[in-house]
Amino acid sequence: MTADLAAERPRDVQLAADWAGVPGKQDWGKLQRGISLSLCLFLGVFALRLFVLTRLTESNFLLPNAGDMRFYNDWALRILGGQWTDHQAFYGLPLYPYLLAFFYKIFGYSPFVPGLIQAAADAGTALILYKLAVFVFGDQTTGRSAEAAGLGLAWCARHPAQLTGLLAALGWAFFKPEQAYAAILMPTALAILVFWFVVWQIVKRRRVPALWVPFLLGLLMGFTAMGIATILLLIPLVLAALFLRWAGPFSRRIAAAGLLLAGVFLGASPAWVHNGLVARDPVFLSAHSGLNLWIGNNPVATGYPEFPPGLHAGQEALLKDSITVAERALGRPLKRSEVSAYWSQQAKEWIRGHPAAWIRLLGWKVQKFWNAFSYDDISVVTALRDQSIIFPGIGFGIVAALGLPGLVVACWRIPGSRWIAAAVLLHMASLLPVFVTERYRDAAVPGLLLFASFGLWELGRNIATRHYLPAGFFLLLLFGSTAFVSMPQRDPTLWALDTYNSGLQALEARQLPLARQKIELAYAYSPQNAEINFAQGNLHLALGEPDLARSFYHSALQLDPRHAGAYNNLGVMALREKRWELAATFLAKAREANPQDAKIYFLLAQSHFHTGDLDSARVEIKRALELDPDRPEFHSLQQELERR
Repeated sequence: MTADLAAERPRDVQLAADWAGVPGKQDWGKLQRGISLSLCLFLGVFALRLFVLTRLTESNFLLPNAGDMRFYNDWALRILGGQWTDHQAFYGLPLYPYLLAFFYKIFGYSPFVPGLIQAAADAGTALILYKLAVFVFGDQTTGRSAEAAGLGLAWCARHPAQLTGLLAALGWAFFKPEQAYAAILMPTALAILVFWFVVWQIVKRRRVPALWVPFLLGLLMGFTAMGIATILLLIPLVLAALFLRWAGPFSRRIAAAGLLLAGVFLGASPAWVHNGLVARDPVFLSAHSGLNLWIGNNPVATGYPEFPPGLHAGQEALLKDSITVAERALGRPLKRSEVSAYWSQQAKEWIRGHPAAWIRLLGWKVQKFWNAFSYDDISVVTALRDQSIIFPGIGFGIVAALGLPGLVVACWRIPGSRWIAAAVLLHMASLLPVFVTERYRDAAVPGLLLFASFGLWELGRNIATRHYLPAGFFLLLLFGSTAFVSMPQRDPTLWALDTYNSGLQALEARQLPLARQKIELAYAYSPQNAEINFAQGNLHLALGEPDLARSFYHSALQLDPRHAGAYNNLGVMALREKRWELAATFLAKAREANPQDAKIYFLLAQSHFHTGDLDSARVEIKRALELDPDRPEFHSLQQELERR
């Protein structure tokens, strides 16, 4: 082995010298000391992600103030404060909040450190893309020697597999959604790294490995599933590799399959042990799966997360609403597994009652998975692009348009690439029971980038060598895929989503001119949306235009008679105007719509206090303190009531 490596070194150095155009050994001393293409690739992508993260720290987007980011961050802070559990089954996947709490404990409270870890994870994904391309599309020996040779134009022309990997990694580095998701508090980058690491382990092997390998793969997938459950769809792919790709004795394959499944259950054990022993509730990972099934399969479902009546957007509010509605429907307090079962039953009943509509809905989900339209439910990509935090780059549409024909050609010509295609399609299948968003489909992008790079290389090679028939076939596939991914979205509310969320973020940051521009554009797209009317009310309230604000709040209530936010804000405005009885009326409605909000009880207690109804005020403030005992203003009002 040592002799082989020594024999390879002069050729490697000569390749590098040929690229540079400067012959001689002395100039390549650093190369001989271990500088490799893989390392340069990893460090290059990491540097790009780190630059974006540094820009983020200089903006007002570093600290999460809404959506899933706020949900994860608040959960982590509760853990850090000693609230390890609420003694109920997890209602939200727990891994990422506990990881955040660990980072906060070790490094102090700052989203920068998690962002740094995620930047490294994204660089790792780019490296895996390169390795996959070298293994699947080229000769392994050539790949090893070329990796040591350095990067140059002459080298690229001689090593198409390496060039394919580099193009895919470059596409990943400048893929706009992932630039954003890797920087913010979101587990996307970590889950994608694990996903493609498992695929790489499948593709690079020809024989059943030592039994500890499938056990560790199962352990890794089970552990990751506590943060992103869709990775469990890779289990069938690993089992298929055991029996269809990896050679070895049948008994060894059976043992490896058993150890893989054992690893999955052991890896996920912190979740199901907590749920079973601490919460006394038989839930494997998280009890919110039933809710996701209902959101994805209901009379108003579109393939995107369309929230049915009674459920409001936003992770925290959505989970509270789902519990409240289920308990109200069944007339008793419920365990989290019972809440999940309630929503699952609602979805299954709708599917059984409307099979044709459900099949049509599945078709919509497939179309939306591949569509160029970006349903970014947290609208962070647009916000970071508008603030020049992320680099200009490519979106999902161009990746899918190029990746689909590349997938067809690669699977036809190169059997090993079929495992990458299977991983992409399995990830798509994992979203069909629920719904599609930009961050949910990102795990398919690395595989599509590999196929897109391979397809472009094949097209260029065929044109250069005058093989016009395969080149024309690829162009025909490209035309079809472009038409498919470019199918227009006709719902105006979808076009309003990004501007609406960007407007909310600008409003939260008190950037009122930008907020006005974004929210009014969203209103122009969808004037009959209750949430957009509510946002208009908040905007005009911030601008000091109370009459307009009231008008939009009333419009929101006409569209959604149970809109807690509109009732709450009308109540607050009435309190400011000392119209105590009117305030009590509005706030009582807000309490009905959102019975778990402690601040509503506090405001209602204030309105009763000023009308002289002290007994009602005491009842309301007592409930406020039960829900949130740490608010000093709640205690001050209670003490004032006791003095009276």
